[in-house]
Amino acid sequence: MSGVILEIIIGAAAAILAITLHEAAHGYAAWALGDDTAKLAGRLSLNPVRHIDRVGTIILPGILLIGQLITIGRVAFMFGWAKPVPVAAWRFRDPRRGMMMVAAAGPAMNFFLAWLGALCGWLLPYVSPRAMAPAASFIQDFILANVVLGLFNLLPIPPLDGGRIIVGLLPLPLAQQWARVERAGIAVVLLFIFIIPTAARQLGWQFDPVGTLLNRVVPWTMRLVFNLAGQSV
Repeated sequence: MSGVILEIIIGAAAAILAITLHEAAHGYAAWALGDDTAKLAGRLSLNPVRHIDRVGTIILPGILLIGQLITIGRVAFMFGWAKPVPVAAWRFRDPRRGMMMVAAAGPAMNFFLAWLGALCGWLLPYVSPRAMAPAASFIQDFILANVVLGLFNLLPIPPLDGGRIIVGLLPLPLAQQWARVERAGIAVVLLFIFIIPTAARQLGWQFDPVGTLLNRVVPWTMRLVFNLAGQSV
């Protein structure tokens, strides 16, 4: 198996696991708060197939993967999303606070998984020499996938988790206004991640607010995760 194919498989496995557990965390949080909608829909599952979104999990990542391999010969960036877990907020004692807690469960799971991944680094000396490189690569990709997914979802734009957390924290009148952004939330995210930065580069400008923010925060968060696991980086 070529190095590129193995790299893609390892990266995809790490990302799928991070996304699957992120979505399952939403469902379990809702269930704990009294809403069994996700449970009845079969979404309290670690089976990635149950969380696949045709566009966000297959088509868009596939286009990005093929496009990057053709143009630059490697995978430098991926983006996608899973099928949202169904939640019936009216079943919560406090719907707005309940939705905030359900939203926070996803990124919290990702940061916890990143920490577990860093702890697994202590096991690498006990892995066979043949499996050492793939195992180290998987751990690195798994930590990175969870950190990026957790931080990205904390962006304060509905329907991202951060947007829903903000809706739960704001005074009700402001929360109602901000919640209306959800109707165009994904379009806004795609606009600032892809369309505007790409157009700016074509014009010779550097305007990539989301990318710039993540490039600054992700390395700091990675160091924090490794430090909390007792690993020096």
